[in-house]
Amino acid sequence: MMAKTTITNPIMWSDVPDVDPIRAGDTYYMISTSMHSMPGCPIMKSKDLMNWEIAGYVYDTFEDNDAHNLSSGRHIYGKGSWAASLNYHNGIFYVCFSSNDTQSFYVYTTDNIEQGPWTRSVIPGLRHDPGLLFDGDRTFVFYGNGDIYITELAADAAAVKDGGINQLLFQTESEGIGLRCEGCHAYRLNGYYYLLFIEWPRTGLARRRQICYRSRDLLGPYERKIVLDDDLGYHNKGVAQGGIFDTPQNEWYAMLFQDHDAVGRIPCLVPVSWQDGWPVFGVDGKVPERFEVNLSPSPAKPLVISDEFDYSSNRLALNWQWNHNPDHRFWSVTDRPGFLRLTAGSLAGSVLQARNTLTQRTEGPACEGTVRLDTALMKPGDHAGLVALQNGFGTIGVKKGENGEAKLVMCVNGGQGEEKEIAAIPIRETVIDLKIHFNFRDSADIATFWYSLDGAEWMVLGDGLEMKYTLDHFMGYRIGLFQYATTDTGGIADFDYFRYARSLA
Repeated sequence: MMAKTTITNPIMWSDVPDVDPIRAGDTYYMISTSMHSMPGCPIMKSKDLMNWEIAGYVYDTFEDNDAHNLSSGRHIYGKGSWAASLNYHNGIFYVCFSSNDTQSFYVYTTDNIEQGPWTRSVIPGLRHDPGLLFDGDRTFVFYGNGDIYITELAADAAAVKDGGINQLLFQTESEGIGLRCEGCHAYRLNGYYYLLFIEWPRTGLARRRQICYRSRDLLGPYERKIVLDDDLGYHNKGVAQGGIFDTPQNEWYAMLFQDHDAVGRIPCLVPVSWQDGWPVFGVDGKVPERFEVNLSPSPAKPLVISDEFDYSSNRLALNWQWNHNPDHRFWSVTDRPGFLRLTAGSLAGSVLQARNTLTQRTEGPACEGTVRLDTALMKPGDHAGLVALQNGFGTIGVKKGENGEAKLVMCVNGGQGEEKEIAAIPIRETVIDLKIHFNFRDSADIATFWYSLDGAEWMVLGDGLEMKYTLDHFMGYRIGLFQYATTDTGGIADFDYFRYARSLA
């Protein structure tokens, strides 16, 4: 008898938003939004639907301009790639998304989802929250917010089809609705076209909920049904938006997500059954906290990792992402073996404009990241350390003064992106340990900042940071390692290690 896997929701307590899942053979893949983090469009895979690992990315970078490069005061915070659609058709994997900053629609294809390479096509114009659908020998993308559109693409999805369908499909409910239907996922099953959406009503329970529209005809008319309205008992935060898929045993599931405040938007697995041709999400209308799937358990792989930076080549583990496009000339894990070396290659006014900030996600209920920083090669005006990264950031690090003196500082966003020093103490040590602790329990959302001069005794610096998930970044808090210059380029910060621990208590 096949061993079963126990699912515990949420399956990841970390920022993995706008999920789109598929099955290819006996392997499940899903993609999520990555916005300004590079490489982007992370591909996660699983055999048992509970334990997921990062298998790769669709692109290293997708544009090369000032905004993507954090140059000339420009950025793509809250922009970049949104709500990618993942599909598998005739042996080819397809990913498509829109980018608000470029006003373009991107389509990537490969026959090897884990290794690539990916072929890119760019189609002018936005197609908000697209859902890609292959229907026989025809290809369509559905998209929009409230006003839902359909555009017919070429068979390979690389361009808009000349003379194909390109029109408003229907308008979704607006009475009493704050956020009208968006986040489309499209399917052709059992003689129906199904379009899944999220919406956020202002009345009733007033939380995000899952909506299904269906029609036997591509162009409608479409029927509407609320298929899930549940919060897993968590602060009226609705579990919604995502896709459905089946197993080889013809059992159906949905991968959706839930807002969890500062940690971000976290994925949940939901059983799906069928009744009168409609998908029925959950059990008795609820997302179960625990249930079993008829799949053999797989080994758990960490989403966030410790790293001793002991690499034989200048290539980082897949768990790391850069904040915006990196400048590969100014980082290395081989120049000083066993260290991540960050060199200040350009000037910046604050950590929000610092190039080559290296990040990972954070996880609930609580977690912490620790580094050992060697400041000996930093220049006057340099600032290096650890950041709790969102618009409302907090940092702990070392600043070098004009005469080479150093001080340990804890900073926050002063209001316009500039760094406001909350606490500072002079230090003589060139090697110092730094730590940020994140408490996401029950949305407490407090980060505290610590240092040690001897690697044994830890002391708090500054105030606890009240972490806020804000839409200008549209991303859960990340922990990042940074070094930037305010006066002169060329200064170096060497990070001996990054050590991570998650608390489940």
